[in-house]
Amino acid sequence: MLRFLLKRFLLAVSVLFAVSVIAFGLFFALPADPVTGMCPKNCNAERLDRVRTELGLNDPKTEQYANYMKGIFVGRDLGSAQGGQCAAPCLGYSYVNSESVTDTFARVLPVTLSVVLPAAVLWLALGVGLGMVSALRRGTLLDRISIGFTLTFASMQLYFVGAVLLLIFVYTWKILPTPRYVSPLEDPLAWAQGMVLPWLTLALMFSAIYARLARAQMVETLNEDFIRTARAKGAPKRRVYGRHALRAAITPIVTVAGLDVGSALGGTVITETTFGLQGLGRTAVEAVRQGDLPTIMATVLLAAVFVVVANLVVDLLYAFIDPRVRLG
Repeated sequence: MLRFLLKRFLLAVSVLFAVSVIAFGLFFALPADPVTGMCPKNCNAERLDRVRTELGLNDPKTEQYANYMKGIFVGRDLGSAQGGQCAAPCLGYSYVNSESVTDTFARVLPVTLSVVLPAAVLWLALGVGLGMVSALRRGTLLDRISIGFTLTFASMQLYFVGAVLLLIFVYTWKILPTPRYVSPLEDPLAWAQGMVLPWLTLALMFSAIYARLARAQMVETLNEDFIRTARAKGAPKRRVYGRHALRAAITPIVTVAGLDVGSALGGTVITETTFGLQGLGRTAVEAVRQGDLPTIMATVLLAAVFVVVANLVVDLLYAFIDPRVRLG
């Protein structure tokens, strides 16, 4: 198993390296001058030259890439004229926002984490649980209700469901406050109240997909030979369904969950826009509008890290879920 995990780790590192090279090539190595987009519109020629010098854009491309990666891990001096110091490891300096990209992410990343991680727990618990029960009760009223639920919410758009929930719970019944982010370290109750609608919206949308996937996987698994053998040997239903069938059916669900959670952490643009939250996704969209290339590139790299780490966690879970991985 150690060899399996080591191979996955080296693969993750190589993927992140490839993403960093491609992202750097797209945003900084193009023939167009990136400084024009990074500097505010009122920049004069003197300031543009100073920004170009501080970012090292007059250096060879390979040296620019090496300096950028050095800044991420050990820090980099970007010049003091605009306060662009990155003595500590940082993701670059935004001349549009006049602050380090690391400081920007430190402010907006907790919002995205607060939206995605609790919602992921909800949609996995609701979706997988509903799909498994539906598979065990095929053809019953519960199964039909489950299918209707999944078809309904899987065909809806997130911004529509979010707007309906806002209308019902905030503006009509007034039982929930307007969604807003409060640090859970300051006031956990206010944090949960401000995030409950984004959680519920994502849970309804994603759980519909996971319920269909879980039901299909469970139905297929229940028809496998090892399940029939366990039944024939007189194993209790709880052991057959919980230990054998669920364990075999959940493997592809874990794979999809890793991709979904990693992608969502890279930026839930629609969710944050619908509920007026300033998270990573909304910040990335604003950076694209303003031509803030350091923020855009840092967002791409961070999103890639989330996806790669999520897949690495999935590989680790495989080692515990599937005995064949341990034996291999």
